[in-house]
Amino acid sequence: MIHPTALIDAKAELADDVEVGPYTIIDAKVRIDSGTRIGPNAVITGRTTIGKNNHIFQFTSIGEQPQDKKYAGEDTELIIGDNNTVREMCTFSRGSAQGGGVTRIGNDNWIMACVHIAHDCILGDNIIMANNTSLAGHVTVGDNAILSGYSLIHQFCSVGEYSFTSFASAVNQSIPPYVTVSGEKARAKGINTEGLKRHGFTSEQINNVRRAYKTLYRESLPLTEATERLTAMAADSPEIQILVDFLKLDERGIIR
Repeated sequence: MIHPTALIDAKAELADDVEVGPYTIIDAKVRIDSGTRIGPNAVITGRTTIGKNNHIFQFTSIGEQPQDKKYAGEDTELIIGDNNTVREMCTFSRGSAQGGGVTRIGNDNWIMACVHIAHDCILGDNIIMANNTSLAGHVTVGDNAILSGYSLIHQFCSVGEYSFTSFASAVNQSIPPYVTVSGEKARAKGINTEGLKRHGFTSEQINNVRRAYKTLYRESLPLTEATERLTAMAADSPEIQILVDFLKLDERGIIR
């Protein structure tokens, strides 16, 4: 059902069963797939593609131009996958020409009120972002990460799979997979044990992750040497390979 007060450009492509609430505005380059519901007073603009079975609540701004002074009107893009929940007052920017041109949000994410996702961010699947969390430009967030309320992530940081930020964490370097961070200047506090249990990790796997954390954070090793030791551990522990791959690809530098 499309409310009669909604303003939808004739060139927009909406599946037949998409629901659009009162006073919502949907511009010409928007595509929305089946089963998605858009609440009242939302604005969806730019070259924005939204997948299936998403629920986008009222007063959201989806696909607006990036908050980047270098932006010069390029035809950049926002892509949102399937089965995401996007609560009130969220703002998602499309990409910038300098950052690859695409902001991408995966599937099955739970994004709470007043979250900001800036240009060129890449989000995986099954992520939880609590109220007022903000991602600066070019941030990557891995699958199953949890960002607690008011967490702030600096531009170009990566947030690893299964990681966790405590309330009001200010993150200015990358967070490796499995790691919990906390603080106004966020520091590593341990591993996300409860999160790993909830995702079906065995006791043996969790102990392997704990040993890897000690190697990275408790043995005072240079990062290169720590990574070499973790690489050896990963031969028998696939869960450690996720950590090794992250460390080898990260360019920002990790919280230690």
